[in-house]
Amino acid sequence: MDANLTIPALKALRRILRASELSNRQLAGATGLTPSQLLVLQEIEERGQVTPTELSTALQFGQATITNIIDRLESAGLVRRQRGEQDKRRVYLTCTEAGERTIALAPDLLQATFSQEFTTLPVWEQAMILAGLDRLSDILGIARSDVAPLLDSGAIDRST
Repeated sequence: MDANLTIPALKALRRILRASELSNRQLAGATGLTPSQLLVLQEIEERGQVTPTELSTALQFGQATITNIIDRLESAGLVRRQRGEQDKRRVYLTCTEAGERTIALAPDLLQATFSQEFTTLPVWEQAMILAGLDRLSDILGIARSDVAPLLDSGAIDRST
């Protein structure tokens, strides 16, 4: 085995980054959204009606991040905020028809492909990959609490 595996490791990392970049471009071209925006929109559509707090919990995004993404989706006409009937302090989010059309146009997120393929691997191989990725994150100095479970680079609440 090659004693210096740095170059092949860097090439593998570059392939992963490239896949993410291509996926993001394809999504932006089809919908004008970032992966995190599409994920939030899909979650709202799937639930029918949801509060920002429920979204934050379900997607493991920070409350401020969810608020920023919802602001962008609302200004694009993809989601609607509505005050609760009985409790006016509660805000509910629903997907608009434009939001539903956008979801229909969207290509699969890279993380959907990853999830489908990853779950077909034996548990021992999943654990091995996870251990390697965790170690790589440590090597690169990435804090564990610093990221959401989303295959995307850059700030989660950015615009396209």
